[in-house]
Amino acid sequence: MTETPAALREAHHADVSGGWLRPAVFGAMDGLVTNIALIAGVGGGGVSPRSIVLTGTAGLVAGAISMGLGEYTSVRSANEQVAAEVAKERRELERHPEAEARELADAWVARGLPRDLATQVAEAVRRNPEEALRVHVQEELGVDPDDQPSPWAAAISSFLFFSVGALVPLLTYLFGSTSLALALAVGGVGLFVAGAVVARFTKRPWWSSGLRQLLLGAAAAGATYLVGSLIGIQGGGL
Repeated sequence: MTETPAALREAHHADVSGGWLRPAVFGAMDGLVTNIALIAGVGGGGVSPRSIVLTGTAGLVAGAISMGLGEYTSVRSANEQVAAEVAKERRELERHPEAEARELADAWVARGLPRDLATQVAEAVRRNPEEALRVHVQEELGVDPDDQPSPWAAAISSFLFFSVGALVPLLTYLFGSTSLALALAVGGVGLFVAGAVVARFTKRPWWSSGLRQLLLGAAAAGATYLVGSLIGIQGGGL
């Protein structure tokens, strides 16, 4: 069977603009690692299962709100910075169109395009002010001014996926278990599964991505468990 070339297929590339996928992945991973480490730390200090649930729930709520607000502020600030640079480039194109066309041609020549062809294309682009603005911004800033991520999408994705990730290590306690080891094991499974799901977008081997997340989470949990145990011992239990 003849395969259709990728260039002829609509949307043959994944969305890498960073709208929702990056904050969703980061939120889920951060929720898992944060609450696994938090539960390991207070559990290592010898607190009661009820206190672990309270601590984990507080960590879930506080972390989800923090992640959502942080993503919104971060993405909005980045978009505002891009908008300011676009406005600056627009002014330069209005005041010095010939110099800007030469600058664009020079950039293409540096990439290997013949001088005559680069100049012709730059002049053709200059005749369309909006297209000229878009091309100059892409060449000079490396961004598409018409395809900026939504701060609301980033905030909501981060909030929701952090909450889901942070809930995973609490599930066993919510279902009546009092075993810290079981909660951490469930959290470890969650980390592996999350890493394996991410591999679907990055094309890495699923087992490699899952194992990487599991090891990172285990390192965080081990460190906080050790700290919690030392504080619990020195303080005579909490």
